[in-house]
Amino acid sequence: MEDPVQLKEEGNKYFQASDYEKALQSYTQAIKLNKDKALQAVLYRNRAACFLKKEEYAKAASDASRAIDINASDIKALYRRSQALEKLGKLDQAFKDAQKCATLEPRNKNFQETLRRLGANIQEKLRIQFSTDSRVQKMFEILLDENSDKEKREKVRTALDLAKWLFDAANNLIVLGREEAGAERIFQNNGVNLLLQLIETKNPELILAAVRTLSGMCTGHKARATAILHYLGIDSICMWMSVDNEEISLAVCNLLQTITDCLLGQGKEEHHGKEEALVLDTKKDLRMITMRLLDMLVSKKVSGQGRDRALNLLNKNIPRKDLKDHDNSRSIFVIDNGLKKILKVVGQIPEMPDCLPLTENTQLTASVLLNKLYDDLRCDPERDNYRLICEEYIKSKIDPQDMDKTLHAVQIVSGVLQGPFDLGNKLLGMKGVMEMMVALCGSEREIDQLVAVEALIHASTKLSRATFIITNGVTLLKELYKKTKNEKIKIRALVGLCKLGSAGGTDYGLRQFAEGSTEKLAKQCRKWLCNTSIDSRTRKWAVEGLSYLTLDADVKDDFVEDEPALKAMFDLAKASDKTILYSVASALVNCTNSYDTKELVPELVQLAKFSKQHVPEEHPKDKKDFVVKRVKRLLKAGVVSALACMVKADSAILTDQSKELIARLKIIKEKALPDIENYMFENHDQLRQAATECMCNLVVNKEVQERFVADGNDRLKLVVLLCGEDDEKVQVAAAGALAMLTAAQKKLCSKMTQVTTQWLEILQRLCLHDNMEVQHRGLVIAFNLISADKELAKKLVESELLEILTYIGKQEDHPKKQHIISVARDCLTKCMDYELIKPFSRA
Repeated sequence: MEDPVQLKEEGNKYFQASDYEKALQSYTQAIKLNKDKALQAVLYRNRAACFLKKEEYAKAASDASRAIDINASDIKALYRRSQALEKLGKLDQAFKDAQKCATLEPRNKNFQETLRRLGANIQEKLRIQFSTDSRVQKMFEILLDENSDKEKREKVRTALDLAKWLFDAANNLIVLGREEAGAERIFQNNGVNLLLQLIETKNPELILAAVRTLSGMCTGHKARATAILHYLGIDSICMWMSVDNEEISLAVCNLLQTITDCLLGQGKEEHHGKEEALVLDTKKDLRMITMRLLDMLVSKKVSGQGRDRALNLLNKNIPRKDLKDHDNSRSIFVIDNGLKKILKVVGQIPEMPDCLPLTENTQLTASVLLNKLYDDLRCDPERDNYRLICEEYIKSKIDPQDMDKTLHAVQIVSGVLQGPFDLGNKLLGMKGVMEMMVALCGSEREIDQLVAVEALIHASTKLSRATFIITNGVTLLKELYKKTKNEKIKIRALVGLCKLGSAGGTDYGLRQFAEGSTEKLAKQCRKWLCNTSIDSRTRKWAVEGLSYLTLDADVKDDFVEDEPALKAMFDLAKASDKTILYSVASALVNCTNSYDTKELVPELVQLAKFSKQHVPEEHPKDKKDFVVKRVKRLLKAGVVSALACMVKADSAILTDQSKELIARLKIIKEKALPDIENYMFENHDQLRQAATECMCNLVVNKEVQERFVADGNDRLKLVVLLCGEDDEKVQVAAAGALAMLTAAQKKLCSKMTQVTTQWLEILQRLCLHDNMEVQHRGLVIAFNLISADKELAKKLVESELLEILTYIGKQEDHPKKQHIISVARDCLTKCMDYELIKPFSRA
């Protein structure tokens, strides 16, 4: 058949019979043979109809366009192109074609209905374009497409973090974590897979952004956290945490901690969606995480940073936080399955070639974990099992024919002595262990000397052990100190002598062990301390030596005059480990005479003199005038800054002993708190301001908080009234103190409403303050009051404060004000949880 018209008629018959494939063939053949333009337009629009039926919308739109090119008023071609474009998602172009159709035939109800439908779809599309889902998808496309516009990619990469692009209602990841709807949208829209692709880009900034976003998505949602854990895989998470990049390693550690919190039922209390109906068996997942963390400890592929992260996670999540909880099964599980792995880390010797990658704190953190696990045991059989595992492991390392292997055994005992000390002493009692330490001191190899001296120092804390070492090892330590040219060994030998002198008492005083005076030894310690070319691990030993030597009044006086030495010590204390914190605190307690002293009873003194016994006299440089001078020198050198950093140290390294020593150096122990409170009443503006700022810093202490909680005082009333002062600096300090007090002590929330009738007016003024710092603190106080008690929240909701919170909470997100807006929204959310207000629904 060669006639285009006949082919067209044939195609029409096939189309009516729903044989669209044959209809296509007829129309296509006709198009090839036809030379008439009018007929050509009909053929194209007919073939477009076939493509529509076959759901080949791109081809349908193309053929309809060809028909329209020939005849712009071809209403059938316009409508068919509109249909095809709608299916292709090009709603705005489809709307234009439908609009032309409606213009050509205004009474056509089909065209009018199509216009209404397309108009509504376009509005929905515009809404979606500005919604979370669309922005998430668009952002991922930009980041993952290497060929996309460079400027757009850089804009995303240099943003504060990925969250600014991920959420339409938030400018940072913290807000994202609170926006349940946003997190769920990303989760439901393939977000985890896309975030995984970002991690696989190997770009540090994108990896950080992705990991932090995943943390936000996991926060407070057990089901989602479990799903993300299984999707990513614990092996992949541990691999990311193992990288030699501190920021990424820490971010992944936080992600795993967030997941663990969810599995343990910690974090946010509210439930999301139908999660309550889900039965999630988390024990298996928790054990899987624990086993992988234990595996990380002994893997050579894991960086020192990664090993530290694994140890910190085990420290934080395994031992019980409350001993009233009788379930210590997690600790038992780790002891049975991973104690030897922890001991292997403790027994590493950094100077040996086969050493695992470590940081300066790795082994000490492992010792802390050993101590926490041991303390978490409930009975003697459990402790005996722990001890037997340690003894078995140490015996497996002792080999008279292999000195390197034996050296690891000594290092393990040394590490345990820094952890569960009682257990360490039992291990010292193992046959030949003490003798082995002393023998290694006499070795020709420096590595043997180094490990042995450290072990002897840790072993000499108890007098019984010190006596053995004094009898058998002092001569060796003296010889090492005199002859070795290795500074690392020399400083450790000196510390060993200092510590033995302290443990041995008057019969074995310091002067007996070392040539020259204690001042000379202290001068050498200060010299090592200031020598930045020596590694910090060695310089820490100089601080420990000074912690013993500063018992001498002359030494402490010389030390506080050596500003470079003080600065060096403070710098080490600001970012260091358990040993350095304790040693620094000890040295400062000695220098400030903050230790406990027994008051001499005059009658007993006279009796001692009568019987011709020695009566210790106070050293001239330990009298009040000298102590005051030393305190002033320490203040000038920056001791306050150092102490502030020390008390903020991680709980794993800030031991109770260190806390006790630091507390001796604080204002509370000096009974200066009443004076500070009196100055808060002063009319002198600067003095009142300084006293209020000081109190703001002090209220973090529980002893201070208890003074506010106690009945029969006006301390809380004073702070509330100071929040209403006109002086902004006083307001900032007072509001800060009140925010911390109401957060720490719920009793103070209700008490605040009783101390003065002006409390609500003052609170409202704080929440509307022009100074954002004051405003933020006011909103935090409001949040604390609302969270403390439903009845108190109801009282606030019934006041003008609700209007203030609503006004602030409805403001558009803004980076500079986000912390303020977020707290206001948190207040409103809490009120909704109480069902005091209803959620706002948008049209």
